[in-house]
Amino acid sequence: MICKPAAWSVVLAPLAVLAGLVPALAQAPQPTDLGKFGDWAAYTYKAQGGKVCYISSQPKVQSPKNAKRDPAFLLVTHRPSQSVRNEVSTIIGYPFKKDTPVQLTIDATDFELFANGDGAWADTAAKDKEIVGAMKKGQKLTIKGASWRGTETLDSYSLKGLAQALAKIDAACK
Repeated sequence: MICKPAAWSVVLAPLAVLAGLVPALAQAPQPTDLGKFGDWAAYTYKAQGGKVCYISSQPKVQSPKNAKRDPAFLLVTHRPSQSVRNEVSTIIGYPFKKDTPVQLTIDATDFELFANGDGAWADTAAKDKEIVGAMKKGQKLTIKGASWRGTETLDSYSLKGLAQALAKIDAACK
């Protein structure tokens, strides 16, 4: 089973609490920090449906620089109780343009994500697995999309520490 937008709040809530983005979510489950690995951090928390583990990173470079938006994140999430592993998602910081695909590129390999609000996901578990495999081998990852106003956005992420962070959540959410 692949849970996408409906489950996004389960992943977003701990990030929002950490970043202080949404004070109303202050009562959400507090994540346990599993460590920092290069440019990635690993976390776990207990949700109503079971244990959740995820890694996250923020862009090293964002374009356009003057765009007003909330913080952006790239995440990989495990929800064992829902048979979800390696779910790739991004939060861009403002709503994506409706019905417009988002391009995730690892080195020279492109993947298409679907957008909903300010988030984007792969459309199948097989694509998630392929993306994570490419991330482990890759050097550079970019996410390109258009905001609801049409602003072309390009975020560049480092993959340094990704494999170690993934290993940490693999162990925490077997």
